[in-house]
Amino acid sequence: MTDDTTAPAHDPAERMLRFHQPEKLLRHLGPAPDEAVLAALFGLDEAGYRIRLDRFEERNRAAAAALSAAPGAAARLAGLPFRPGEHVVAVGESTTADRLSWFEILRHLLPEGVRCTNLALSGSTTTQALANIPLLAFQRPDWVLCMLGANDVQRLDGVPLVAATETRRALRALRDLTVRRTGARWIWLTPTGVDPGRVAQYAHFRRAGLTWAAEDLDALAELLLAEPGITVDTRVAAHGHVEEDGLHLTPGGQQRVAAVVLDALGRVPVRAQDLAPGSVAPRG
Repeated sequence: MTDDTTAPAHDPAERMLRFHQPEKLLRHLGPAPDEAVLAALFGLDEAGYRIRLDRFEERNRAAAAALSAAPGAAARLAGLPFRPGEHVVAVGESTTADRLSWFEILRHLLPEGVRCTNLALSGSTTTQALANIPLLAFQRPDWVLCMLGANDVQRLDGVPLVAATETRRALRALRDLTVRRTGARWIWLTPTGVDPGRVAQYAHFRRAGLTWAAEDLDALAELLLAEPGITVDTRVAAHGHVEEDGLHLTPGGQQRVAAVVLDALGRVPVRAQDLAPGSVAPRG
């Protein structure tokens, strides 16, 4: 695994760029803006913007290489259920939108010819994700990997941002409507949890009156684990591997989550309709 220490934010622009992708928001307004326009949003020139993006990509490739070299990795990779030509889409908030996220690592481990699209948006609630179903369905995904709910359970002056009943309704509607429209296979990931002590000490959250309670996130995880289908529990993998804000994962934490997701995906049963003509479903 990569070093899990939390480095000081010596480069504020890089930290902002890590968690925010304005191009995802601007796509609704027309053609994607060029890199010079995007760079300016972060106070960077085009060269500086590209250097930072390349640095993120290098780190993701290195994390993927480390996972592929781990004991038993060859068997796990061989057992992945994705087939060339399939489209895997991620839905989520900042943990997944992170340019160093588990999904950005995972894309380097999937079979050649499998396409990946990251639709996660920092700050997204389940209701906002539900409103974006037309965009998700337009992608025609074969698989959806969904990690949502951490922003629903944040508390503003102690009051939950979204009621638990609404979170449950939105999550189920998001899955059911997407599967109905696209036929995609759906996989849940639990939110990764928080460090309440660091959250309470983080100046930005303290000024805004924002908190997260571990019991709220655990209740959400238990809800997802009780749903039909496959849910990947990411909490243990990410425990203790958060940035100074107590909420976002370190790069090492993201790599650990990617490892758990990889292991879970290797155990996804193959459906008969997904088999190529003449092939045989694996045993076990």
